Amino acid sequence: MRKIIVNLCCSLDGFIEGSNGEIDWCFTDQDYGMTEFLNSIDTIIFGRHSYVQLLDMAPDAFKDKKKVVCSTSLSADEHDVLIISEDLKGEIHKLIAQPGKDIWFFGGAKLMSTFLNHDLIDDMMIAVHPIVLGGGKALFTDINHRKELILSDTKTYSTGLVQLIYTIQKS
Repeated sequence: MRKIIVNLCCSLDGFIEGSNGEIDWCFTDQDYGMTEFLNSIDTIIFGRHSYVQLLDMAPDAFKDKKKVVCSTSLSADEHDVLIISEDLKGEIHKLIAQPGKDIWFFGGAKLMSTFLNHDLIDDMMIAVHPIVLGGGKALFTDINHRKELILSDTKTYSTGLVQLIYTIQKS
């Protein structure tokens, strides 16, 4: 079975966006393992907001990846994406049962809570950036039960960024 892997960045105080939705604080000065990670996946799962944000910022990004958008307000568009609008758990189980590489859960925070609450996330790669934002969109909200994590690796970079890699114990 394919794994669903969260790979995202957050501030030291646990925010994935600043108070105005800004992500300009995320380091882009080096690869930070992204090339290796992108080679290990063939599908990306987005929430509506994250998908629209990607289209605005980099419409040609990830052309070689299958895109899945979880949204009740979007319909199929010219970008050839799979839209999941109902039976999220069932549709995701169908997706992970298909042959292929692992799947990147790209965002967003509310959808990630839903995935965590349904035990759909296998691993988490959290890049903690050495910055305190003081407010913004929290990494975790509305988690309905405790999640036990097993630390499988850490990577540190010269910029002070620390990547924490966890496997989630399924309930």
